[in-house]
Amino acid sequence: MGASRVAFALTLSLVVNTAMAQVGNNARVLNPNLAEESELAALPGMNMELAKRIIANRPLLSSGALIELLGTAITDEQRQGLLQGLFLPLNLNAASRDQIMLVPGISRRMAHEFEEYRPYTSLQQFRREIGKYVDAEEVARFEQFVFVPMGLNTASAENLGTIPGMSRRMVHEFEEYRPYESIQQFRREIGKYVDASEVARLERYIQLD
Repeated sequence: MGASRVAFALTLSLVVNTAMAQVGNNARVLNPNLAEESELAALPGMNMELAKRIIANRPLLSSGALIELLGTAITDEQRQGLLQGLFLPLNLNAASRDQIMLVPGISRRMAHEFEEYRPYTSLQQFRREIGKYVDAEEVARFEQFVFVPMGLNTASAENLGTIPGMSRRMVHEFEEYRPYESIQQFRREIGKYVDASEVARLERYIQLD
């Protein structure tokens, strides 16, 4: 295969994977439930003691919980800098206004627009609607901090694979026990493979459909 065809194939693969994603591309933003202790300690305003505190309290269920956990150990200015590099993706359909306002650089007007177009069924919808107000670069920046919950019974393997920290094996286990009739069933079946804290972490990204 020629170099031009290889380049085209790689580009197409990237486009397809991005289109399928339900969790924003946040490779530049650490997830407080997954980051290593050394990564956490290296962030602005952080130290090893605070990094250990975060790890000991996982899973955190929101960035608001992260801020509450750190308390007065960081200043407001440090908090604003910290959230640019450490953020737990928020559920576009369920996050409160206060949670949305934690997104770095967001205005109250834009927070309103985030809420205005609920319910979101895909990140494509988010890009289209928010793209009415800001350019593609800013949409991509916002996307680092959000996700659209996935249908437990209908999400594709590709979509499930975008859940942070998701392995191929766990994608298979999610699919293996379909159809799910309740969240309790999900917890019971997935709890055969990971502990309760990891089940709770994964549960943030799904909804019963």
